Formats: sequence, structure tokens, C-alpha cells
Amino acid sequence: MGTKAAIKQDTRNALLQAGMDFMLEKGYTNTGVQLVLSSLGIPKGSFYHYFESKEAFAISIIHQFDQEYSTKLLRVLRNPLRSPLQRLRDYCEAEKDDFEKQECRKGCLIGNLSQEMSDQSSLLRDELANVMAKWRGLFADCIEEGQQLGEIIQTVPAQRLAEFFCIGWGGAVFRATTLKSLEPMETFIDLMFNEFLRG
Repeated sequence: MGTKAAIKQDTRNALLQAGMDFMLEKGYTNTGVQLVLSSLGIPKGSFYHYFESKEAFAISIIHQFDQEYSTKLLRVLRNPLRSPLQRLRDYCEAEKDDFEKQECRKGCLIGNLSQEMSDQSSLLRDELANVMAKWRGLFADCIEEGQQLGEIIQTVPAQRLAEFFCIGWGGAVFRATTLKSLEPMETFIDLMFNEFLRG
């Protein structure tokens, strides 16, 4: 990659990271393009060298977030040193710890944007739905493995259990963000792993 191409890629990555941070904090609507550019000292005209529109920018941010988060999910959900049920719990505990470090703010970018944009942009809604379906599939694979080992209940198909798990966890994160408290997450972890999932 030439020097100019490398600089262009670095600038694009910086825009995506700054946009991701602002959208996590403020949402899509309250994240103006100028706000992102000013935070990096980039002239406004430069934005359109990288993205056709704010909506295209948001879609690129969703893809970037998905790539980073999926790597993290795979590392936890396919950890060969832990059983499938332990991996699911490890995921929740790690997310809870990260949330606490953020002082119970921000939540999940995909969940936040889904709530904000589902009625405003069909393009963003479709992108977000695709990401959530992909993540649900990763959880379903882990759950199915646990069912085969007999440590997760077998009376409900893995895909339905994964949907239930993701809905419940997403609700716990949203509630924790609203209350600025870890208690909803702790309640979810306690009931999900001590009452609902065990085979």
C-alpha cells in the first residue's frame, strides 16, 4: 500500500472509530458529521472522500463494530478450555465487567441503533438485523454444543434458546443503562444460568 493510500485508510479508520464512540454516547441522530470531523481536526469536505452520506457512514460503523465484536464473541463462545454453558456465562460476566468500567453508560451500539433507527431507515434496520441474526447464530452453535453434552436443556431448539438468551440479555443491558445499575444484568445471569438453561 502506497503512502497516500495508507494515510487515506488511516483517516477512514479514525473517522469510523470516532463515529463509533460518538454514536455509542449520543446515538445516530445526535452525532453530527461536523462533530466527528472537528474531534479529529479533519476538514468537512474531506468526509465525502470516504463516505457518500451519514447513512453510509453509519453502515460502515456497523460493519466495523460487527467485525470487532464477532472476533470477541468467537474467542469466548468457542473457547475449548471451557464447557459451552461456562462460555455463555463467561460472555455475560465479561460484558458486565466492561459495562461497569464504562460506569453503566453506552450499552451496545447495535442494540442502541436498533432502538433508535428501526423506524427511520430501512437500510440501517436491515444491516442491524443481519448483524443480530449472525450473533444469534454464534450463540445457537454454543447452545447446541451444550445440549449435545447434556449440560443445557434439550426441550427447546438451540435457535429458539439463542433468541431467548439474546432478547433477555439485550433487555438486561438496556435496563442497566436506564437504571445506571448492574442489578438487571446480575438478575439475568442468576436466573438464566441457575434456573433456565441447565440440562
